[in-house]
Amino acid sequence: MGCGRWTIYFLTHHATRSAWIQPLAVEYWSSTTNYRGEGYPRRMKTSQKTDDRDTGANLTSPVMAAFKVFQQELDTKHDKHERLVKLSRDITIESKRTIFLLHRVTSVPDVEEVLTEADLKLDGVRLNIRMIAEELRGEDLHQFHRAFTPGIQEYVEAVSFHHFIRHRTLISLEEINTKLVFVKESEDTPESQQPMGTPQVLTFQVTPTDYLLGVADLTGELMRMCISSVGNGDMDTPFQVSMFLRQIHDGFSYIGNTGPYEVSKKLHTLRQSLSKVEDACYTLKVRGSEIPKHMLADVFSSRTAMMDQDEGMA
Repeated sequence: MGCGRWTIYFLTHHATRSAWIQPLAVEYWSSTTNYRGEGYPRRMKTSQKTDDRDTGANLTSPVMAAFKVFQQELDTKHDKHERLVKLSRDITIESKRTIFLLHRVTSVPDVEEVLTEADLKLDGVRLNIRMIAEELRGEDLHQFHRAFTPGIQEYVEAVSFHHFIRHRTLISLEEINTKLVFVKESEDTPESQQPMGTPQVLTFQVTPTDYLLGVADLTGELMRMCISSVGNGDMDTPFQVSMFLRQIHDGFSYIGNTGPYEVSKKLHTLRQSLSKVEDACYTLKVRGSEIPKHMLADVFSSRTAMMDQDEGMA
């Protein structure tokens, strides 16, 4: 009894003086007895309350049934998103390997052999894009666009790099989408109900934003090819690349800040690549006769490193 009164006095007069005294007083009060000599029950844990609430829920109610459907829809969407992310990573890896292969054209005598091998790799990349098209059948493209856009941009970069090496022009968006039309014989329909020779056409359309971002990344690969070609004695490729990059830069300048935000961010990198290529062409034109051909690549590499350092300090 005295113990209980002491606790009341402690809470009344001392709880307002110091905030840290309150938990001690509550714990003390829970462990004491009341004036009748009966013990107070301890505080029930939250998990125990939740379990009791779940056991008492009506699992057959329309609300619970509706939320079960919502759960299944969200699980299906998340699983599809993860599959698309994995396919995008595979496309990115194979596209980068194709780009690394195409950089060998500056150092091999048979360029067509390298291009043919790159065609085979790109065919394998298109098989993964076909799987993306199958996942998106009947779905909203923009709902899952962020899951696979990195792989598509890398594919556009590889295809455009391959096209430039062979034709010295920029591949169009229509030409890219033409190669992403897949024909498949129907397997779900029984042979008795399926007309002879009825194929299923499956298409995947690259968005204009992904196309522009892939072309913007292409400029960096062209800059690397320009420096490598000079080291191997090719004096014509840098000037061809310089003219090509100027045309791309003019096209992106027309877009400016009116296009997507990602495109405006790529414009700075494009200008850097163009500046490095123009500097290489200037060195070839002005000092090409002074520097031996086998030393030009080292000179360009050192000048590029100095330009990168200056840009970093700025």
